[in-house]
Amino acid sequence: MKTRMIAGGLSLALIFSAMLSFSGCGVNVQAADLMSGVKANTVKTDADLAGEDSNAIADFAVKLFQNSVSVPENTLVSPLSVLCALAMTANGAKGETLAQMENVFGLSVPELNDYLHSYLKSLPTGDKYKVSVADSIWFKDDESLSVEKNFLQTNADYYGASIYKAPFDEGTLKDLNAWVSDSTDGMIENILDKIPEVAVMYLVNALAFDAEWEHIYKESQVRDGTFTTEAGDVRNVEMMYGTEDRYLEDGSATGFIKYYADRKYAFAALLPNEGVSVADYVASLTGEGLMGTLDNAQDVEVKTAIPKFEFEYSVEMSDILQSMGMADAFDVGAADFTGLGRSADGNIFISRVLHKTYIAVDEKGTKAGAATAVAMGAGAAAPVEEPKTVYLDRPFVYMLIDCETHLPIFIGATMDISR
Repeated sequence: MKTRMIAGGLSLALIFSAMLSFSGCGVNVQAADLMSGVKANTVKTDADLAGEDSNAIADFAVKLFQNSVSVPENTLVSPLSVLCALAMTANGAKGETLAQMENVFGLSVPELNDYLHSYLKSLPTGDKYKVSVADSIWFKDDESLSVEKNFLQTNADYYGASIYKAPFDEGTLKDLNAWVSDSTDGMIENILDKIPEVAVMYLVNALAFDAEWEHIYKESQVRDGTFTTEAGDVRNVEMMYGTEDRYLEDGSATGFIKYYADRKYAFAALLPNEGVSVADYVASLTGEGLMGTLDNAQDVEVKTAIPKFEFEYSVEMSDILQSMGMADAFDVGAADFTGLGRSADGNIFISRVLHKTYIAVDEKGTKAGAATAVAMGAGAAAPVEEPKTVYLDRPFVYMLIDCETHLPIFIGATMDISR
């Protein structure tokens, strides 16, 4: 895995979106649209976004985060992005492969499809905040690969997935990187250095979050401060001081909720108590417990300090997902994705799950982006009168949540900060 601190106003919100729909893009990409003849049907779902299914989503989010954290590095994952990419993939899984994936999800694939379709439609967008999500599936243009129409139809219906066919050669690599460069104003020139010969498909989700604070910090509220790592190293940082009205406490950490414009989304921070390491705190989390902490936020004045920070994170999640119980999907001999299609070159399996995220938190608000690419290969309480104080001047856990369900769209741990 890799975490890289970066400076300036660089926005990587559409990282890995090179494998998404090319509509409106200035790059001429040679890819056949496989949606021809596959019209997305209107899907009616009755998913209860605040019911038991949301607890399963929260459990998945926490377990994914727990298995991703690598102290002392910064970590940031988007459970929503990973779920979307894996759910599309699972629509082609059968047998024990499907059973293992559903066990990791905590929901059957039909239930997950229903929930994610309803949830994504429910996410609000306004002039000062947005969460945009896009999905796509890329297939290798090869006579040895056949794709099931039902698989395409399901992902078109529930995820609006754009589906393309390309040769997966140097031209495709050039097109992908050129599209990314064009879409990021040249800030990312090469997202892929090669397309492996075994690759026959990429299932991709891209998610972008951009929101302005409900109350933007004034110049007088931004002052020099320090951030102390768990190793005792002291960093000079810019601290943003303010007062919030939602206090969090779970026995092992204290924190607060800071709202974005219109209170549709929020930044939730949890600072482990003195003597409790981030690793130990994260290990103690459960989906139910985390949701309970957020649901039971207290209406208490909280004096807060948030460091300005920005970083990029990437991780290959194969080992993480296998450790969570999704083993067969990555085993060329055991994987069963026959509901997806077949290849004359061998059995289809997941070769890699690439996850990339980016976040920037400053006095105006927050920008965050995530992308997940699944690469398939073939081969053989009562208010307290006194105000609270929570200064994030040492390692902390944070989330970007929607205020309707409190589910974490992003969840991360800031262990170190550099200016």
